[in-house]
Amino acid sequence: MSQPQDPPRRPVAAMLLFPGLTHLDLVGPHAVLATDMDVHLAWKDTDPVVSDSGMAILPTTTLRDCPREVDLLMVPGGFGTKDVIADPELLDWVADVGARAGWVTSVCTGSLVLGAAGLLRGRRATTHWTTRHLLETFGAENIVARTVVDGNRITGGGVTAGIDFGLTVLAGMLGEERARTVQLALEYDPQPPFDAGTPERSTPAAVAQVRAMVAAANAEIERTTAARAR
Repeated sequence: MSQPQDPPRRPVAAMLLFPGLTHLDLVGPHAVLATDMDVHLAWKDTDPVVSDSGMAILPTTTLRDCPREVDLLMVPGGFGTKDVIADPELLDWVADVGARAGWVTSVCTGSLVLGAAGLLRGRRATTHWTTRHLLETFGAENIVARTVVDGNRITGGGVTAGIDFGLTVLAGMLGEERARTVQLALEYDPQPPFDAGTPERSTPAAVAQVRAMVAAANAEIERTTAARAR
């Protein structure tokens, strides 16, 4: 009689939380990946973390208690990215977990956190269109794309790219057929009402407004990065 087989091990993912994150950067990939993975939402404590739009998200673990050996590290973006880059404790955690992780990933300006932690030097990467130029500050090659794969580094563009990113990650880890199944389950078939999702296809007025929204945060990231380099 054949012996019963143990179920396959579920991959383990760690997603960093921080005040001022963009919740869709986190929730989009989480929706894609959580069915097939054990996902830890990690922060310094287990109090609610408030996103840059006011949504509160509950951590499932602390940075101290989160597994150090994970299959996937994911860092979201948001206006709070500037504070993460200025926090040595958070960068040390990202660098430590990222050095051990099978896949090192981000969505939106989360790639700047990976860069500040030394995890993108010499790598191709992307981020939100307003901050792509900052990737070069961290030794990364700035790529204009929805999702960029470079070895075990996967970076997604701004905000809504998190779903595309999540499906790319899932295909890389568990196969294209599983990713296709999850895409269908989510009914992810985007048909936006306007063809205005990139600066090249939007209006000059809209581009200027978005740049003004992020100018202060980008300037602070640049100042913090310059100070760390001295």
